[in-house]
Amino acid sequence: MFKRILKVTAAVLALGVLGGCSGNNTSGSSDNGQSSSANDASVESSAGGSSSADTESSERSSDDVPEESSSDETSVTPINAEPDYEWDKVIALTFDDGPNVETTNEVLDVLEKHQVVASFFLIGNNINDESAKSVKRAYDLGCEINNHSKSHGYMDKMSAEEIKEEYDFVDQKVLEITGEHTKFFRPPYISVGEEMWENISAPFISGLGCNDWDDNVTVERRVAVINRGVRDGCIILMHDAQGNHKTVEAIDQLIPMLKEQGYRFTTVSGLFEEKGIEPAPRMIYTNVTQQGMWG
Repeated sequence: MFKRILKVTAAVLALGVLGGCSGNNTSGSSDNGQSSSANDASVESSAGGSSSADTESSERSSDDVPEESSSDETSVTPINAEPDYEWDKVIALTFDDGPNVETTNEVLDVLEKHQVVASFFLIGNNINDESAKSVKRAYDLGCEINNHSKSHGYMDKMSAEEIKEEYDFVDQKVLEITGEHTKFFRPPYISVGEEMWENISAPFISGLGCNDWDDNVTVERRVAVINRGVRDGCIILMHDAQGNHKTVEAIDQLIPMLKEQGYRFTTVSGLFEEKGIEPAPRMIYTNVTQQGMWG
């Protein structure tokens, strides 16, 4: 008789252990999951138990939640340059002397941070397999890619053939990277000659600068000069040359400052479109609303 009682007791204990293991498998968790299941059971018991419809509804809700897909590390989300309040002034931020894999990407990081687009004027000799990735990133973000010559030489002293080669080299490189031709041209040193007008059909762009190509110019000076000179319709001229970290710091301060003053940032193309202006021949634009050749 005593042995039979022991067997019954052992059987009951075994069933209890199996029930505990089954609960773990269902919840997919350890001790915390068991405690949660026990609490849930207690709540259901006091409320009269849960119906099968409730269980099915819960399962459907769980199944309806889409699984998160693994993100593509190389994908780029375009910058959302739409205004988030009433803007009354529009400007274009532009960068010369890239591309490179260091400073160009640091500039792009700041643009992404503040959700503004810009235009990049490239030197052809700086374009290689690695820096082309920075160009593509800028383009994919919604920035505009433009032309700053192949060699950054004094093109006003070049022949017609040399001028064409300087422009066409960059234009072809950009076409290969982005699928689009360059739309605007910034002359090196803002030096312009008659042969350049005759052999480059793209509109010429200058801009409001702050000598940020000079490392002796402080971050504070760069910010102050642009802030003092900027106007509606203005094209800001800065540089993303290799190692120009002061300009990266400057635009990180300047962008939110100008936003607070009611300025919206767009590309050079976007700026002309916003103002309803068709670029005129033999003009070199610092502000798209200017009347004279030089502003």
